[in-house]
Amino acid sequence: MATGTARTDRERVLGPRRERVGPGGDPVAPGTTEAKRSTTGDGVVLDCGWGRLVFGQTFGGDQAAVAQVLRSEAAGARDICIYLRDPHVLVSRLPDELFIDPSLTYRLPLGGDRPARTDGVVTAATRETTEGTSGRDGAEIPGLRIRPLRDEADADAVNRIYARNGMVTAPVEVLVANARTDRFLHLVAEDVTGEVVGTITGVDHVAVFADPENGASLWCLTVDFNTAPPGTGQALLTDLAARLTARGRAFVDLSVLAENTGAIRLYERLGFYRTATLCVKRKNPINERLFLPAMPEGYDQLNPYAKIVADEAMRRGIRVEVTDPTWGELRLTSGGRTIHTRESLSELTSAVAMSRCDDKRVTRRILTEAGLSVPRGRTATGDAGDDAFLAEAGRVVVKPARGEQGNGITVGVRTPEALTAAVELARRFCPEVLIEELREGEDLRVIVIDHEVVAAAVRRPAQVTGDGVHDIAELIERQSRRRAAATGGESRIPLDDMTREVIAEAGHELHDVLPEGTVLAVRRTANLHTGGTIHDVTGELHPEIAEACVAASRALDIPVTGLDLLVPSPDRPEHVFIEANERPGLANHEPQPTAERFVDLLFPGTRAPQRLWTPAGAASSPA
Repeated sequence: MATGTARTDRERVLGPRRERVGPGGDPVAPGTTEAKRSTTGDGVVLDCGWGRLVFGQTFGGDQAAVAQVLRSEAAGARDICIYLRDPHVLVSRLPDELFIDPSLTYRLPLGGDRPARTDGVVTAATRETTEGTSGRDGAEIPGLRIRPLRDEADADAVNRIYARNGMVTAPVEVLVANARTDRFLHLVAEDVTGEVVGTITGVDHVAVFADPENGASLWCLTVDFNTAPPGTGQALLTDLAARLTARGRAFVDLSVLAENTGAIRLYERLGFYRTATLCVKRKNPINERLFLPAMPEGYDQLNPYAKIVADEAMRRGIRVEVTDPTWGELRLTSGGRTIHTRESLSELTSAVAMSRCDDKRVTRRILTEAGLSVPRGRTATGDAGDDAFLAEAGRVVVKPARGEQGNGITVGVRTPEALTAAVELARRFCPEVLIEELREGEDLRVIVIDHEVVAAAVRRPAQVTGDGVHDIAELIERQSRRRAAATGGESRIPLDDMTREVIAEAGHELHDVLPEGTVLAVRRTANLHTGGTIHDVTGELHPEIAEACVAASRALDIPVTGLDLLVPSPDRPEHVFIEANERPGLANHEPQPTAERFVDLLFPGTRAPQRLWTPAGAASSPA
């Protein structure tokens, strides 16, 4: 229907509100040029090119049929269902797919039933001359001509205006074909130069479905604000109303956003009055501004791992409160259910499960008892036992028993002296230190949510590529800036002793210039916080690894976890578990649906339905 943004001149509030203009109708194939009976019942749907207009009153109360039509909306289109009985009931049954449009419906009586005060609207005779057209307050607009849309050139001009105002465009052939039927009144405003500067679409309900109420509606009222003379929008509305009056129609309806107070004041001044009609639309990208809530306070301060959860919750209509942006803490509410989260950690993870992941020694013990594979290891004692284990293993990894983000970990320890130093480093982060045999392989992270594998990715240590110009230190700084920019500051390559040691083991120093194309790893661990990169391998994951990860999540009794494994290749069955994380970064695994599955876990009632909704049978017990 019509809509507009508030501007100083009355006509300028009639068009620019793009969200309200351009929804359309017809359940048949896109591009159909006539209204047809729906195959799901007696419902009538009209294809307007930019979407379909679904006449809810023609479905005889069959809400399941209406739902089926709306769910068949074409990509990039904007459908709208209007005049549906009890639209709130339909939306309550498909809240993840449909919403009540936040607009008001206004009606202008035509003919003898209209109010005496018209301010010039619907009183001017229909004109197709160049003498001038009635505009603001009935005044003539010199050189402005209102006429029907005639051909492809007109349709192209209309689409240009639609696009300029952020509206959905329509196939040219559909606009032209529709304009040649009595169901549509496609009008354009042409200025003195012959340029099309505005457009409006009327739908004659009597011609479409023999409307017993003898009504009509108007849609797509908009103008080119760079070229249209003041009053063009009102002139289009005036002419359309005159043509509908000549057809004997009783009223014409339009819809306008409730927040558009300027347009509402104008419509009321022109004789429109408000009705109780509501409209239903699909939750698609075009309509996001209409159904997504305003960004909560503190949203902009969230890190990517909390923001991805907030975005998915808001997409479903779940209320999001940012309780601590620095900590990534959210309060999510849907209906009577409220859950607190910190990134991917929620109240559904028990303190016991969290503690099992927090201490790597406990994680190892539980997984071993479950029959799962872990590297050989021991708790550091600082005596000959540590040296004996090193001699047996050859090379070891030393890590704090508790900690995250790779802090205090030393990989590839070979000598007793290096082992002593590595244990001392680890104890800066945790008094208890774990020594494990070093197992070769790729660093694999598997995300398990609700005991199902959702994503898998190989993580690789930070590396730089020589260009023959910059030295290694400069290459690291540049790569670190790129990783920080890509992760919202979460990933950087530290220029610390470990980085220098890795570079030295490769036979280089920081001031060396690598030949062009030479790749040099500068960290041992693939931790993302120290510049590591992640590569999706979900589709390659071997079934035995997936089964083992599910078994690990059940053994730990944790609903969301990121399991770290070493594997020769993700598509081979061999593996060992390294650790389990109670708060894995879901944002690291796009395009896999990690956030979607996490919110499914938190609010099962907001899951996307697996089949069409159908009303409960007559024998069902009342709620």
